[in-house]
Amino acid sequence: MKELKNITIGNMLEETASKFPTNQAVKYIEMEFDKTWYEFNNKVDRIAKGLMGMGFQKGDHVAVWATNYPQWLTLMFATAKVGIVLVTVNTNYKEHELEFLLGQSDSKALFICDGLKDIDCEKIIYSICPELKTCKKGHLKSEKLPELKMVCSFDNHYDGMYHWNEIEYFGVLVSQDEYNARKNSLDPDDVINMQYTSGTTGFPKGVMLTHKNIVNNGMSIGDCMRFTENDRLCIPVPFFHCFGMVLAIMACVTHGSTMVPLLWYTPMKVMHVVEYEKCTALHGVPTMFIGILEHRDFDKYDYSTLRTGIMAGSPCPIKVMQDVVDKMNMKEITIAFGQTEASPVCTQTTVDDSLEKRVHTVGKTLPFMETKIVDPETGDEVGIGVDGEFCVRGYNVMKGYYKLEDATAAAIDKDGWLHTGDLATVDTDGYYKITGRIKDMIIRGGENIFPKEIEDFIYTHPAVKDVAVVAIPSKKYGEEACAFVILKEGAEADEDSIKSYVNKNLAKHKVPGSVLFTDNFPLTASGKIQKYILRDKAIAELKLEIESKIETA
Repeated sequence: MKELKNITIGNMLEETASKFPTNQAVKYIEMEFDKTWYEFNNKVDRIAKGLMGMGFQKGDHVAVWATNYPQWLTLMFATAKVGIVLVTVNTNYKEHELEFLLGQSDSKALFICDGLKDIDCEKIIYSICPELKTCKKGHLKSEKLPELKMVCSFDNHYDGMYHWNEIEYFGVLVSQDEYNARKNSLDPDDVINMQYTSGTTGFPKGVMLTHKNIVNNGMSIGDCMRFTENDRLCIPVPFFHCFGMVLAIMACVTHGSTMVPLLWYTPMKVMHVVEYEKCTALHGVPTMFIGILEHRDFDKYDYSTLRTGIMAGSPCPIKVMQDVVDKMNMKEITIAFGQTEASPVCTQTTVDDSLEKRVHTVGKTLPFMETKIVDPETGDEVGIGVDGEFCVRGYNVMKGYYKLEDATAAAIDKDGWLHTGDLATVDTDGYYKITGRIKDMIIRGGENIFPKEIEDFIYTHPAVKDVAVVAIPSKKYGEEACAFVILKEGAEADEDSIKSYVNKNLAKHKVPGSVLFTDNFPLTASGKIQKYILRDKAIAELKLEIESKIETA
């Protein structure tokens, strides 16, 4: 077994660049950015020195609000080399959310791209900080955000903002000795990244992660896929999320594997990149894989180079896993489970696990951490096969939520166990199954219902493309299940046929009280279904009365 690495993210990059200097580190097809490990590390060094020259100190916070740009990737390692905490911003955020995050995180700078879907980044930051239009670059004095001193654009030149290309010039102000001294002053246990939980309910919390958290989790994740310097990973998942940053970027960096990122996901871009860049691995949430499998041009592309990858981020329908294995040649695909607070992966299947284990479980505990299942009410550990809350302890547990001591204490107990809020079971061989979220659990007339079980079954209906089950109020039962269904193109089904299909195969109390049809699901930028929005939609459409609010993830 490998030892736990006690190095910084910057040291990890340098180690890989030294080992594989001429190997391709990163290749973009949408932008001109194709670097070997030696070239990429040199680029990172120039930006890191530039940040020092601009006046950034060890421990300063800077935020990045952009899709998967090469600059984003470079900034991640440059900030890590000089001890600047990178605050990642959800690309779905609008003005109110961005203002909250920048304020709560005490960010000194914000890096942006030109536009995100229907979001005009420049317009929004000028709205929040009108002073930016007339200030000297780097000398912002914002009434709303007093900590924010500068904004930098990855794309065009704007009033009051630095341009990305200007950063390197500041490096002349920093000697190599000063740069080396800064790098040597860092500790692997320093907080180096803050990721905000997706915020599907309430305001998001800033999860503080360290070099050691991210490096070692990435290493273990890559080991499960048996990554080597010969692998090429297509990365359509967002960098701002742990899926992109740790499961993808750090898994590659720790193994010398080539990164092939997409600026953002579309099924066509993924299929194109996999074929023409001869990718051996692909990451995605279930909705991404469903979009690829259901695409009208799916059969026109070659998936023969694919071998492995990860499906994670939300509950994975068993049939989707099977289709990815059978139709996309991903015979060694793995499934991972965790959460941002655990940096993020706690369990993962490996390429050596049987297809049965890789399709029906989320694997075993990763090295250097402990896991257990406890009764949510008593905190006592439960037996084999018994539902309970998944808890984890080890190097991977976050330092805490930024400036939220009470929330941190509620998540991590006095013995260091992180209580995830996820319901799970474990078998005699140590393989875990996720059965739902504590907040997701539906209690219908005293019977516990786990939405994932119903979702997995409805997904096998020949007319169903995707499904999400939420809790809705019920005068008779307190609450019951409501299924939102997306039908396959050209397929037909109605509420009664879906209910009848479930009723023939599952217990009566698991039959959804209502079935609603929709064209799409509201998603976070990381691909998680925002079930609270679906629940509110169901309550409105069915004209239900809410006696007490039930939070769902």
